[in-house]
Amino acid sequence: QVQLVESGGGLVQVGGSLRLSCAASGSTFSFNTMYWYRQAPGKERELVAAISHGGSTNYADSVQGRFTISRDNAKNTVYLQMHSLKPEDTAAYYCKANAVGTTGRDAGRFLEVWGQGTLVTVSS
Repeated sequence: QVQLVESGGGLVQVGGSLRLSCAASGSTFSFNTMYWYRQAPGKERELVAAISHGGSTNYADSVQGRFTISRDNAKNTVYLQMHSLKPEDTAAYYCKANAVGTTGRDAGRFLEVWGQGTLVTVSS
């Protein structure tokens, strides 16, 4: 029905860059605010960045100035460009979307949808 699929994770050296993508699908839904979260081993999941449908953004202090969240509404895709990566950025990164049903039986439905996660490993 509604699905988020992340891609772009991998192994990178300290100071390197990666770009994560999250494609949302669901023909009877529109996607409002979209988020990137991360969860490091042994730690709680934390919010990394968020972007509204109109493009307003928010970032965690720990990534401000290094990460950029963006989206392509025509493709229902959100991106996370990560620069100057640090070992402490190592985590599973998850995409989340607030979906609103627009047509048919789904009209007016609100869903909070998570992706399956993509692993980012920053090696020193």
